[in-house]
Amino acid sequence: MNIPKASRVLRVALPVPLAQLFDYLPAPGDQFAPAGARVLVPFGRRKLVGIVVESDVPSSMPAERLLRILAVLDEAKPLLDSSLMSLLAWCWQYYKHAPGVVLQTALPPALRKPDARLPAAPTQFALTGAGEARLQLPPGRVRAQFAMLQKFAHGPISEIGLALEGLRWRTTLGRLLQQGWVHTVPLVTGEPHITPGPVLTAEQLSVVDSISRMSGHFHCHLLDGVTGSGKTEVYLHLLEPVIRAGKQCLVLVPEIGLTPQLLRRFRQRLGLEPAVIHSRISQGERLNAWEAARSGRSRLVIGTRSALFTPMPALGLIILDEEHDSSFKQQEGFRFSARDVAVKRAADLDIPVVLGSATPSLETLNNARSDRYTWHRLRQRATRAALPTWRVLDMSQNSRHHGLAGGTIELMAETLSRQEQVMVFLNRRGWAPVLMCEECGWHASCERCDANLTWHRSAGRLCCHHCGNQRRVPEFCPDCRADGLSGAGEGTQQLERAIQERFPDVPVLRFDRDSTSRKDSFNDRADQVLQGGPCILVGTQMLAKGHHFPDVTLVVVVNVDQALYSADFRALERLGQTLLQVSGRAGRAEKPGSVILQTFHPGNESMALLINGGYEAFAISQLEERRLAQLPPLTFQALLRGEALIRADVEQFLSAAADIFPRGETRIFGPMPAIKEKVAGRYRMYLLLQSNTRADLHRQIDSWLGPLEALPQGRKVRWAIDVDPQEL
Repeated sequence: MNIPKASRVLRVALPVPLAQLFDYLPAPGDQFAPAGARVLVPFGRRKLVGIVVESDVPSSMPAERLLRILAVLDEAKPLLDSSLMSLLAWCWQYYKHAPGVVLQTALPPALRKPDARLPAAPTQFALTGAGEARLQLPPGRVRAQFAMLQKFAHGPISEIGLALEGLRWRTTLGRLLQQGWVHTVPLVTGEPHITPGPVLTAEQLSVVDSISRMSGHFHCHLLDGVTGSGKTEVYLHLLEPVIRAGKQCLVLVPEIGLTPQLLRRFRQRLGLEPAVIHSRISQGERLNAWEAARSGRSRLVIGTRSALFTPMPALGLIILDEEHDSSFKQQEGFRFSARDVAVKRAADLDIPVVLGSATPSLETLNNARSDRYTWHRLRQRATRAALPTWRVLDMSQNSRHHGLAGGTIELMAETLSRQEQVMVFLNRRGWAPVLMCEECGWHASCERCDANLTWHRSAGRLCCHHCGNQRRVPEFCPDCRADGLSGAGEGTQQLERAIQERFPDVPVLRFDRDSTSRKDSFNDRADQVLQGGPCILVGTQMLAKGHHFPDVTLVVVVNVDQALYSADFRALERLGQTLLQVSGRAGRAEKPGSVILQTFHPGNESMALLINGGYEAFAISQLEERRLAQLPPLTFQALLRGEALIRADVEQFLSAAADIFPRGETRIFGPMPAIKEKVAGRYRMYLLLQSNTRADLHRQIDSWLGPLEALPQGRKVRWAIDVDPQEL
């Protein structure tokens, strides 16, 4: 039986937290927008921008109950192509998230609004026939116009090129356009001017040859190279033939702070301007970069996690640098792993993907050891420099000054006297982890979180690094009114001040989220370090990742002991990665490097294995411990996370959810409180789901979701599924 035309619909994903698609009648005139196009639809009392998932399909709903699409926003061509739509559909099914929220991730914020439009294609200006004729005549009185006209004799010029010619270029150009001597033409992207780099080492050459032999088809490569082994140079050699062939490349990095160094290097070597996509650029900049990639004008996209879903019609290679970094896993909302989705996107497109790290995640290492990924090793530094030597200082046997041992201060002085640089690593920003009263023991804690407030002395504020809550530092103890408030422990601000007092003639540069929040502030500090001369860098995790400071020869790790006894089973893996990454900043050039590890637990077996046996031995040992304990990556997990203002509400919901979990191979544990149980005034708990097979885990969750959504206890609770969780 033929289905009436009126009941054929567009199936639309809307940016609402509902795990469903919505049927709409086509716009007036039976205009069926294609899948991947944006449409404006009525939704309750609102008008929302949705994305078409299916077009001209039958609906089970009666036509009289369906609403009509108000407008098709992308009439010429859908914004998202079929391969990207397929990937996003896989994402919402795998990560159990609302389809509309997942699809919105692929759009820059500027295109999520009803009145948003794509930016116009970039243009340039060229001589007309009349302009060529005018050049044959004397300049006359219009010397400024004639001078600009002469520049067009060498070919078209963009606005950026004209802006270099003087402050009044717009006025002069306007007169040339008015006279008809120049006109607007489309900007044609020229061929990249690739310049040769340094000669590859034998190890690098072997890796490039091996990966290149498998190019043209899907293969996942682990590039496991010690710090300073030249992984970026390998990336550049892999990018060159892909770009020369007219294809596009996507490079993902974990931190925004890494992009300036990479951009500078890629511009110089590849002779092109990459499109840069991350959350700290303006909406306009992000839209322009996104459209340059979608249109194919940009052959190289460099970005953080969110850049993964950028439409790229000619994508030929994906590189994920520092693949172990936890920032590649989204921890709120759509909780996806950029590393895993990058592998899936490469597989769908049948193109290679390269995962690079000096400290591979145990998940990736397990895949490499199981021959699912090809394992390429770089075990020598590209500069032939030796790896840094380690020295473990027992803090219980050393005098201490603001967290630094006496022996550490002596070695810092020796390093600076040789006109070399020192890096001091402390993964704790602020002045002190907590403000406390020396008289009664009161300490400043957050009323909304299970956390202490960090004392930021320069701002005169107590700040919660979990919910953002802030308040002024009290003048007296709120409990006993004593004038005895002081900081307990050290943060980067206090360490910076103490080091500056100890070395008053040496620049001390702090690198943390507080000191680098201003645009280009990280760049400015990094450039100052690269100018050479003695200085001391003080900072957090952002110093541990990928930076090349050739004059840094001493790295001091102040305090990492808390990770040795964490309730999170991943804490030791992350500690090992952090130690190796930060130690890799030392001695990267011709000068030898050394690392001081300050600890109250110098006999810890795992740390001894890391220092003496290297990361691979440490990681394999950790994998064996995970196997014995039946923990990921040897098993598969998901969490049902719940949070509510009242603890009993979330506990009752999770208990009810556990009661209706379907029988099968997957085991269920909980409810259990999160490691940080209270954040921003809400109590957080979870159910842990664990299975020996990924298929069983997903099958049982899928059959559970419907009854779960119907639980009345869920109305008082925010809840979400977290597949392959990285935090408890």
